[in-house]
Amino acid sequence: MTDKPLRIGFIPLVDAAALIVAVDKGFAAAEGLDVTLVREVSWSNVRDKLNIGLFDAAHLLAPVAIASTLGLSQVKVPIVASFNLGLNGNAITVSPALYAAIRDEADGDLANPMVTAKALARVVAARRKGGGDPLTFGMTFPFSTHNYQLRFWMAAGGVDPDEDVRLVVLPPPYMVESLVNGHVDAFCVGAPWNSVAVDLGVGHILHFVSDILERAAEKVLAVREKWSLENPEILAKLTRAHGHAADFIENPANRAEASRVLGAPERIGVDPEVIQRTLDGRLKISPDGTFRESSRYLLVGREGAARPDPVQAAWLYAQMIRWGQAAYSPEALETAKKVFRPDLYDAALGAPAQLAHTVKDGVGAFDGAPFDANDIAAHLASVTIKRPPPK
Repeated sequence: MTDKPLRIGFIPLVDAAALIVAVDKGFAAAEGLDVTLVREVSWSNVRDKLNIGLFDAAHLLAPVAIASTLGLSQVKVPIVASFNLGLNGNAITVSPALYAAIRDEADGDLANPMVTAKALARVVAARRKGGGDPLTFGMTFPFSTHNYQLRFWMAAGGVDPDEDVRLVVLPPPYMVESLVNGHVDAFCVGAPWNSVAVDLGVGHILHFVSDILERAAEKVLAVREKWSLENPEILAKLTRAHGHAADFIENPANRAEASRVLGAPERIGVDPEVIQRTLDGRLKISPDGTFRESSRYLLVGREGAARPDPVQAAWLYAQMIRWGQAAYSPEALETAKKVFRPDLYDAALGAPAQLAHTVKDGVGAFDGAPFDANDIAAHLASVTIKRPPPK
């Protein structure tokens, strides 16, 4: 080993795959890095330990990296992301009772998120008319893709996520237990916890997030900007190790081995078979054994997924404005976009010869006009359900 020891925090989710495989399969060691992975339960723990320097790097929610950089509802600590740990990978899972209610109200194919969003609106209206309590949806953090994806889907069907339902924050490993206990009616979380709920017979996967957004930056390899400037060579090595790990994971011949590595008790701690279903994009979506396949369910490295895309950062910043977490400014937009650093990725792994995907606006939302990262005002003007900016 040639570099100082590194401590990197992570949450037990399949989109930590490149990080875990980089360490446990020796790709980090091959770069001369000595890495200790620290498993955490909550995103606030990961964020805080990264920000104060207890972690050198972290598996971090992409919106948290932006919020930390902008100082939104937290200490302002500029973050940079040289590697995107996962595109997509989330799903919306609902209780059997809510699934039946949405199915009964649906006017069309349940695979269509607009159909289910409008059905949800009718379910919500019926509960209100009958004096029932609002439905409760779990998500992982206020500054999370899960929060924004739930809100985007609901609002498209006319459901106001702040007025018509309750959104509550739960750590990912506690989602299934909360559904079992009736504390939530549904949740949006990353793999493997949706599959765990289905396997236990307590939930139906209603949508993959890729039904709602074709490309959604989920987690990033995050470091403090100051640390990146002080340790450029170490960051390049760490980024390169992740690139090699992502290539290993995306090779179907390695999926079983990668799943065993990820399933270890000190890593994700679930049955490797569940993890392999996630990596293969073939998930059981119903307790009756129905399976669904999607090549877009979770992208670890293919289709340019690992290269940070500032368009994704702009979309996330736009959602923060839409839901009253941030006020718009051109300067803040540019700051948010600069959190995602394709230049650092390219320096470590090489610049792509051409665009690696075919999603024209880089996001591919199921509702609304194409997204323009340089004109988020147009995006915000096109939506009806939104919040005023913070005072």
